[in-house]
Amino acid sequence: MTGGGEKRERRGSGWLALLVVWVVWGSTYLGIRVAIEGLPPVAMAGGRFVLAGAIMFPFAARGGWPRRGQWAGCALVGVLLLGANAALSLAERTVPTGLASLMIATVPLWLLVFDAALNRARPGWMAVAGLLVGLAGIGLLSGASGRSAPVAGVVICLCSAASWALGTILSRRVAMPDNPALGSAMEMLTAGAVLLGFAGVSGELGSLHLAAVSGRSWLAFGYLILVGSIVGFSAYVVAVRKLPTSTVATYAYVNPVIAVLLGTTLLGERLSLRMVFGGLLVVGAVALVVRR
Repeated sequence: MTGGGEKRERRGSGWLALLVVWVVWGSTYLGIRVAIEGLPPVAMAGGRFVLAGAIMFPFAARGGWPRRGQWAGCALVGVLLLGANAALSLAERTVPTGLASLMIATVPLWLLVFDAALNRARPGWMAVAGLLVGLAGIGLLSGASGRSAPVAGVVICLCSAASWALGTILSRRVAMPDNPALGSAMEMLTAGAVLLGFAGVSGELGSLHLAAVSGRSWLAFGYLILVGSIVGFSAYVVAVRKLPTSTVATYAYVNPVIAVLLGTTLLGERLSLRMVFGGLLVVGAVALVVRR
């Protein structure tokens, strides 16, 4: 009885964390678009994660200091996951919020590809059909704004989704702290430092003029730190640890819906029939893969 109760409690907390991911991450596409109006995308992402990690780490590390191997594991996973987020920030300079969210919804398709490559899993006919349908949806979405979306932006979005999927799979293989909050803080600190270093080398930090950044960009930046990173990313780490990967992947159904609604209502982004149809194909492809 005790074991069954603990299992139900574990799954219950996992589902609560996943609910947070569903809602919060759908809104971060809007937050990113507003933040990069005044802040360079990679520098914004790096600063966001370093600050969020610095806030979380002192509290999370009270239970015990992490080992060196755990730092290495968190750095690898963090760069893949949060580097993907930085790439998304870069892509949203040219790709509309709703369209970007639908591209990122291909994460479960990438999970299937990496599962086959790393774990030698054999995808069934339903999974293969999902991949083909997803490719068709991506083809439609690439021109969904009424004009051809920049090829570079579309490619960056897809690379971002692939990086996130690979980081999710490797998070189960590398050394990580038992405390999910500590792991989240370590991933954000290490990945944020790498992103800030890249922003410095690329010249982004040199082009940043703090006095010229609008108030709404700062508000969006604060929202991404507190809600998108500390709350949302921590919830994702908990969900990945306590629920099956296919269950966690269902956030790809919900996030695009929220992102598209916010983009059209608050930013006035155009929602075309082609975008709706392409989005339905992508979400349908994800459904086929997750059913597997």
